[in-house]
Amino acid sequence: EVQLQAFGGGLVQPGGSLRLSCAASGFAFDDYAIGWFRQAPGKEREGVSVISSGGGTTYYRNSVKGRFTISRDNAENTVYLQMSSLKPEDTAVYYCAKVGLPRRMYTNFSHRLYDYWGQGTLVTVSS
Repeated sequence: EVQLQAFGGGLVQPGGSLRLSCAASGFAFDDYAIGWFRQAPGKEREGVSVISSGGGTTYYRNSVKGRFTISRDNAENTVYLQMSSLKPEDTAVYYCAKVGLPRRMYTNFSHRLYDYWGQGTLVTVSS
């Protein structure tokens, strides 16, 4: 059974940092790109970042470039999202998701390209 579990969310002050983790199981982890998405209250889910299966290629939405860093540890079946210089507008539930096809990575954050999703972890940026 494919499972993705995102954790590490919490309350952080503006300008602070947080690291999210996405633990995966049930599939050949090092064959698949993994993406991070977020959904703020009253807004649609949007793509944040994606990392290729081997970890050598990454992509970010413009609003998080220079502040967020995605990485992965294929030995631990885990993807990370290091978030720094957090802003109130980063407040959202963050989800990780697995790309549907092996050894493919897309800079298009279309939800159709992802077949399994984690349950989400809430990040609140507030003073």
